[in-house]
Amino acid sequence: MSKSKNTSSMVRRRFLGGLAGGAALLIGLPAIAQTLPTGANVPTPTKRDGSVQVAQAAPVSSGVAAQRVADHFSSVKSMTGEFMQFGPRGEQSGGKFYLERPGKLRFDYDPPSTLKVIADGRNVAVGNGDLDTWDFYPLSRTPLSLLLADQIDLQHRMVRDVREQNGLTVIVLGDKSIFGDQVITMMFDSKTFDLRQWTITDAQGKDTTVILSNVRTGVKFARSVFRIPYDQIMASPGSSN
Repeated sequence: MSKSKNTSSMVRRRFLGGLAGGAALLIGLPAIAQTLPTGANVPTPTKRDGSVQVAQAAPVSSGVAAQRVADHFSSVKSMTGEFMQFGPRGEQSGGKFYLERPGKLRFDYDPPSTLKVIADGRNVAVGNGDLDTWDFYPLSRTPLSLLLADQIDLQHRMVRDVREQNGLTVIVLGDKSIFGDQVITMMFDSKTFDLRQWTITDAQGKDTTVILSNVRTGVKFARSVFRIPYDQIMASPGSSN
């Protein structure tokens, strides 16, 4: 296998290990991309909050508190706004995001980046305009399926910690069957339960953070917003199918 393919596989694992939580989503995925053009250089949404990772599940009461926040978040059926992403080496990027339940999400990165991420209810597609490549993942095999569901069910075993911090409710999630080796820290406004930011910490202790701003809810989107251009992708010269 070539170095470029190895790099692409590593990037895939990091990205979808980072996406699910959020919106966001964003969080923990095995390398199961379908055979289509590869090589997308995908950044990772998240960041660490400085706390020590908790090795065991939090008490049931913490799970109940986390579920209360998740119930509010899942009651928001559509939202859009801006995001700012900070990587583990200090790299920074931003753009716009769009979310619609069930199962739909889009991240468009600001220029000069040509990256975009689209979940259409069936698949998650990561596109790189510079390389003219796309990587695909079944939505049902990613943590996004949890966070984009009509009703979010946080099982107690995945809730590591729940605490109040500077006007925010901090929820730490960790479950190998869903998030792999990552730990996801989500921060919600303690009064409104609105999602403000999330951080993903990988197995090496490196963090990526995404901060949301200018969020609007109850937005109606055109169907084209979450459309993955399958025909165009399959017709491209780089497609192996």
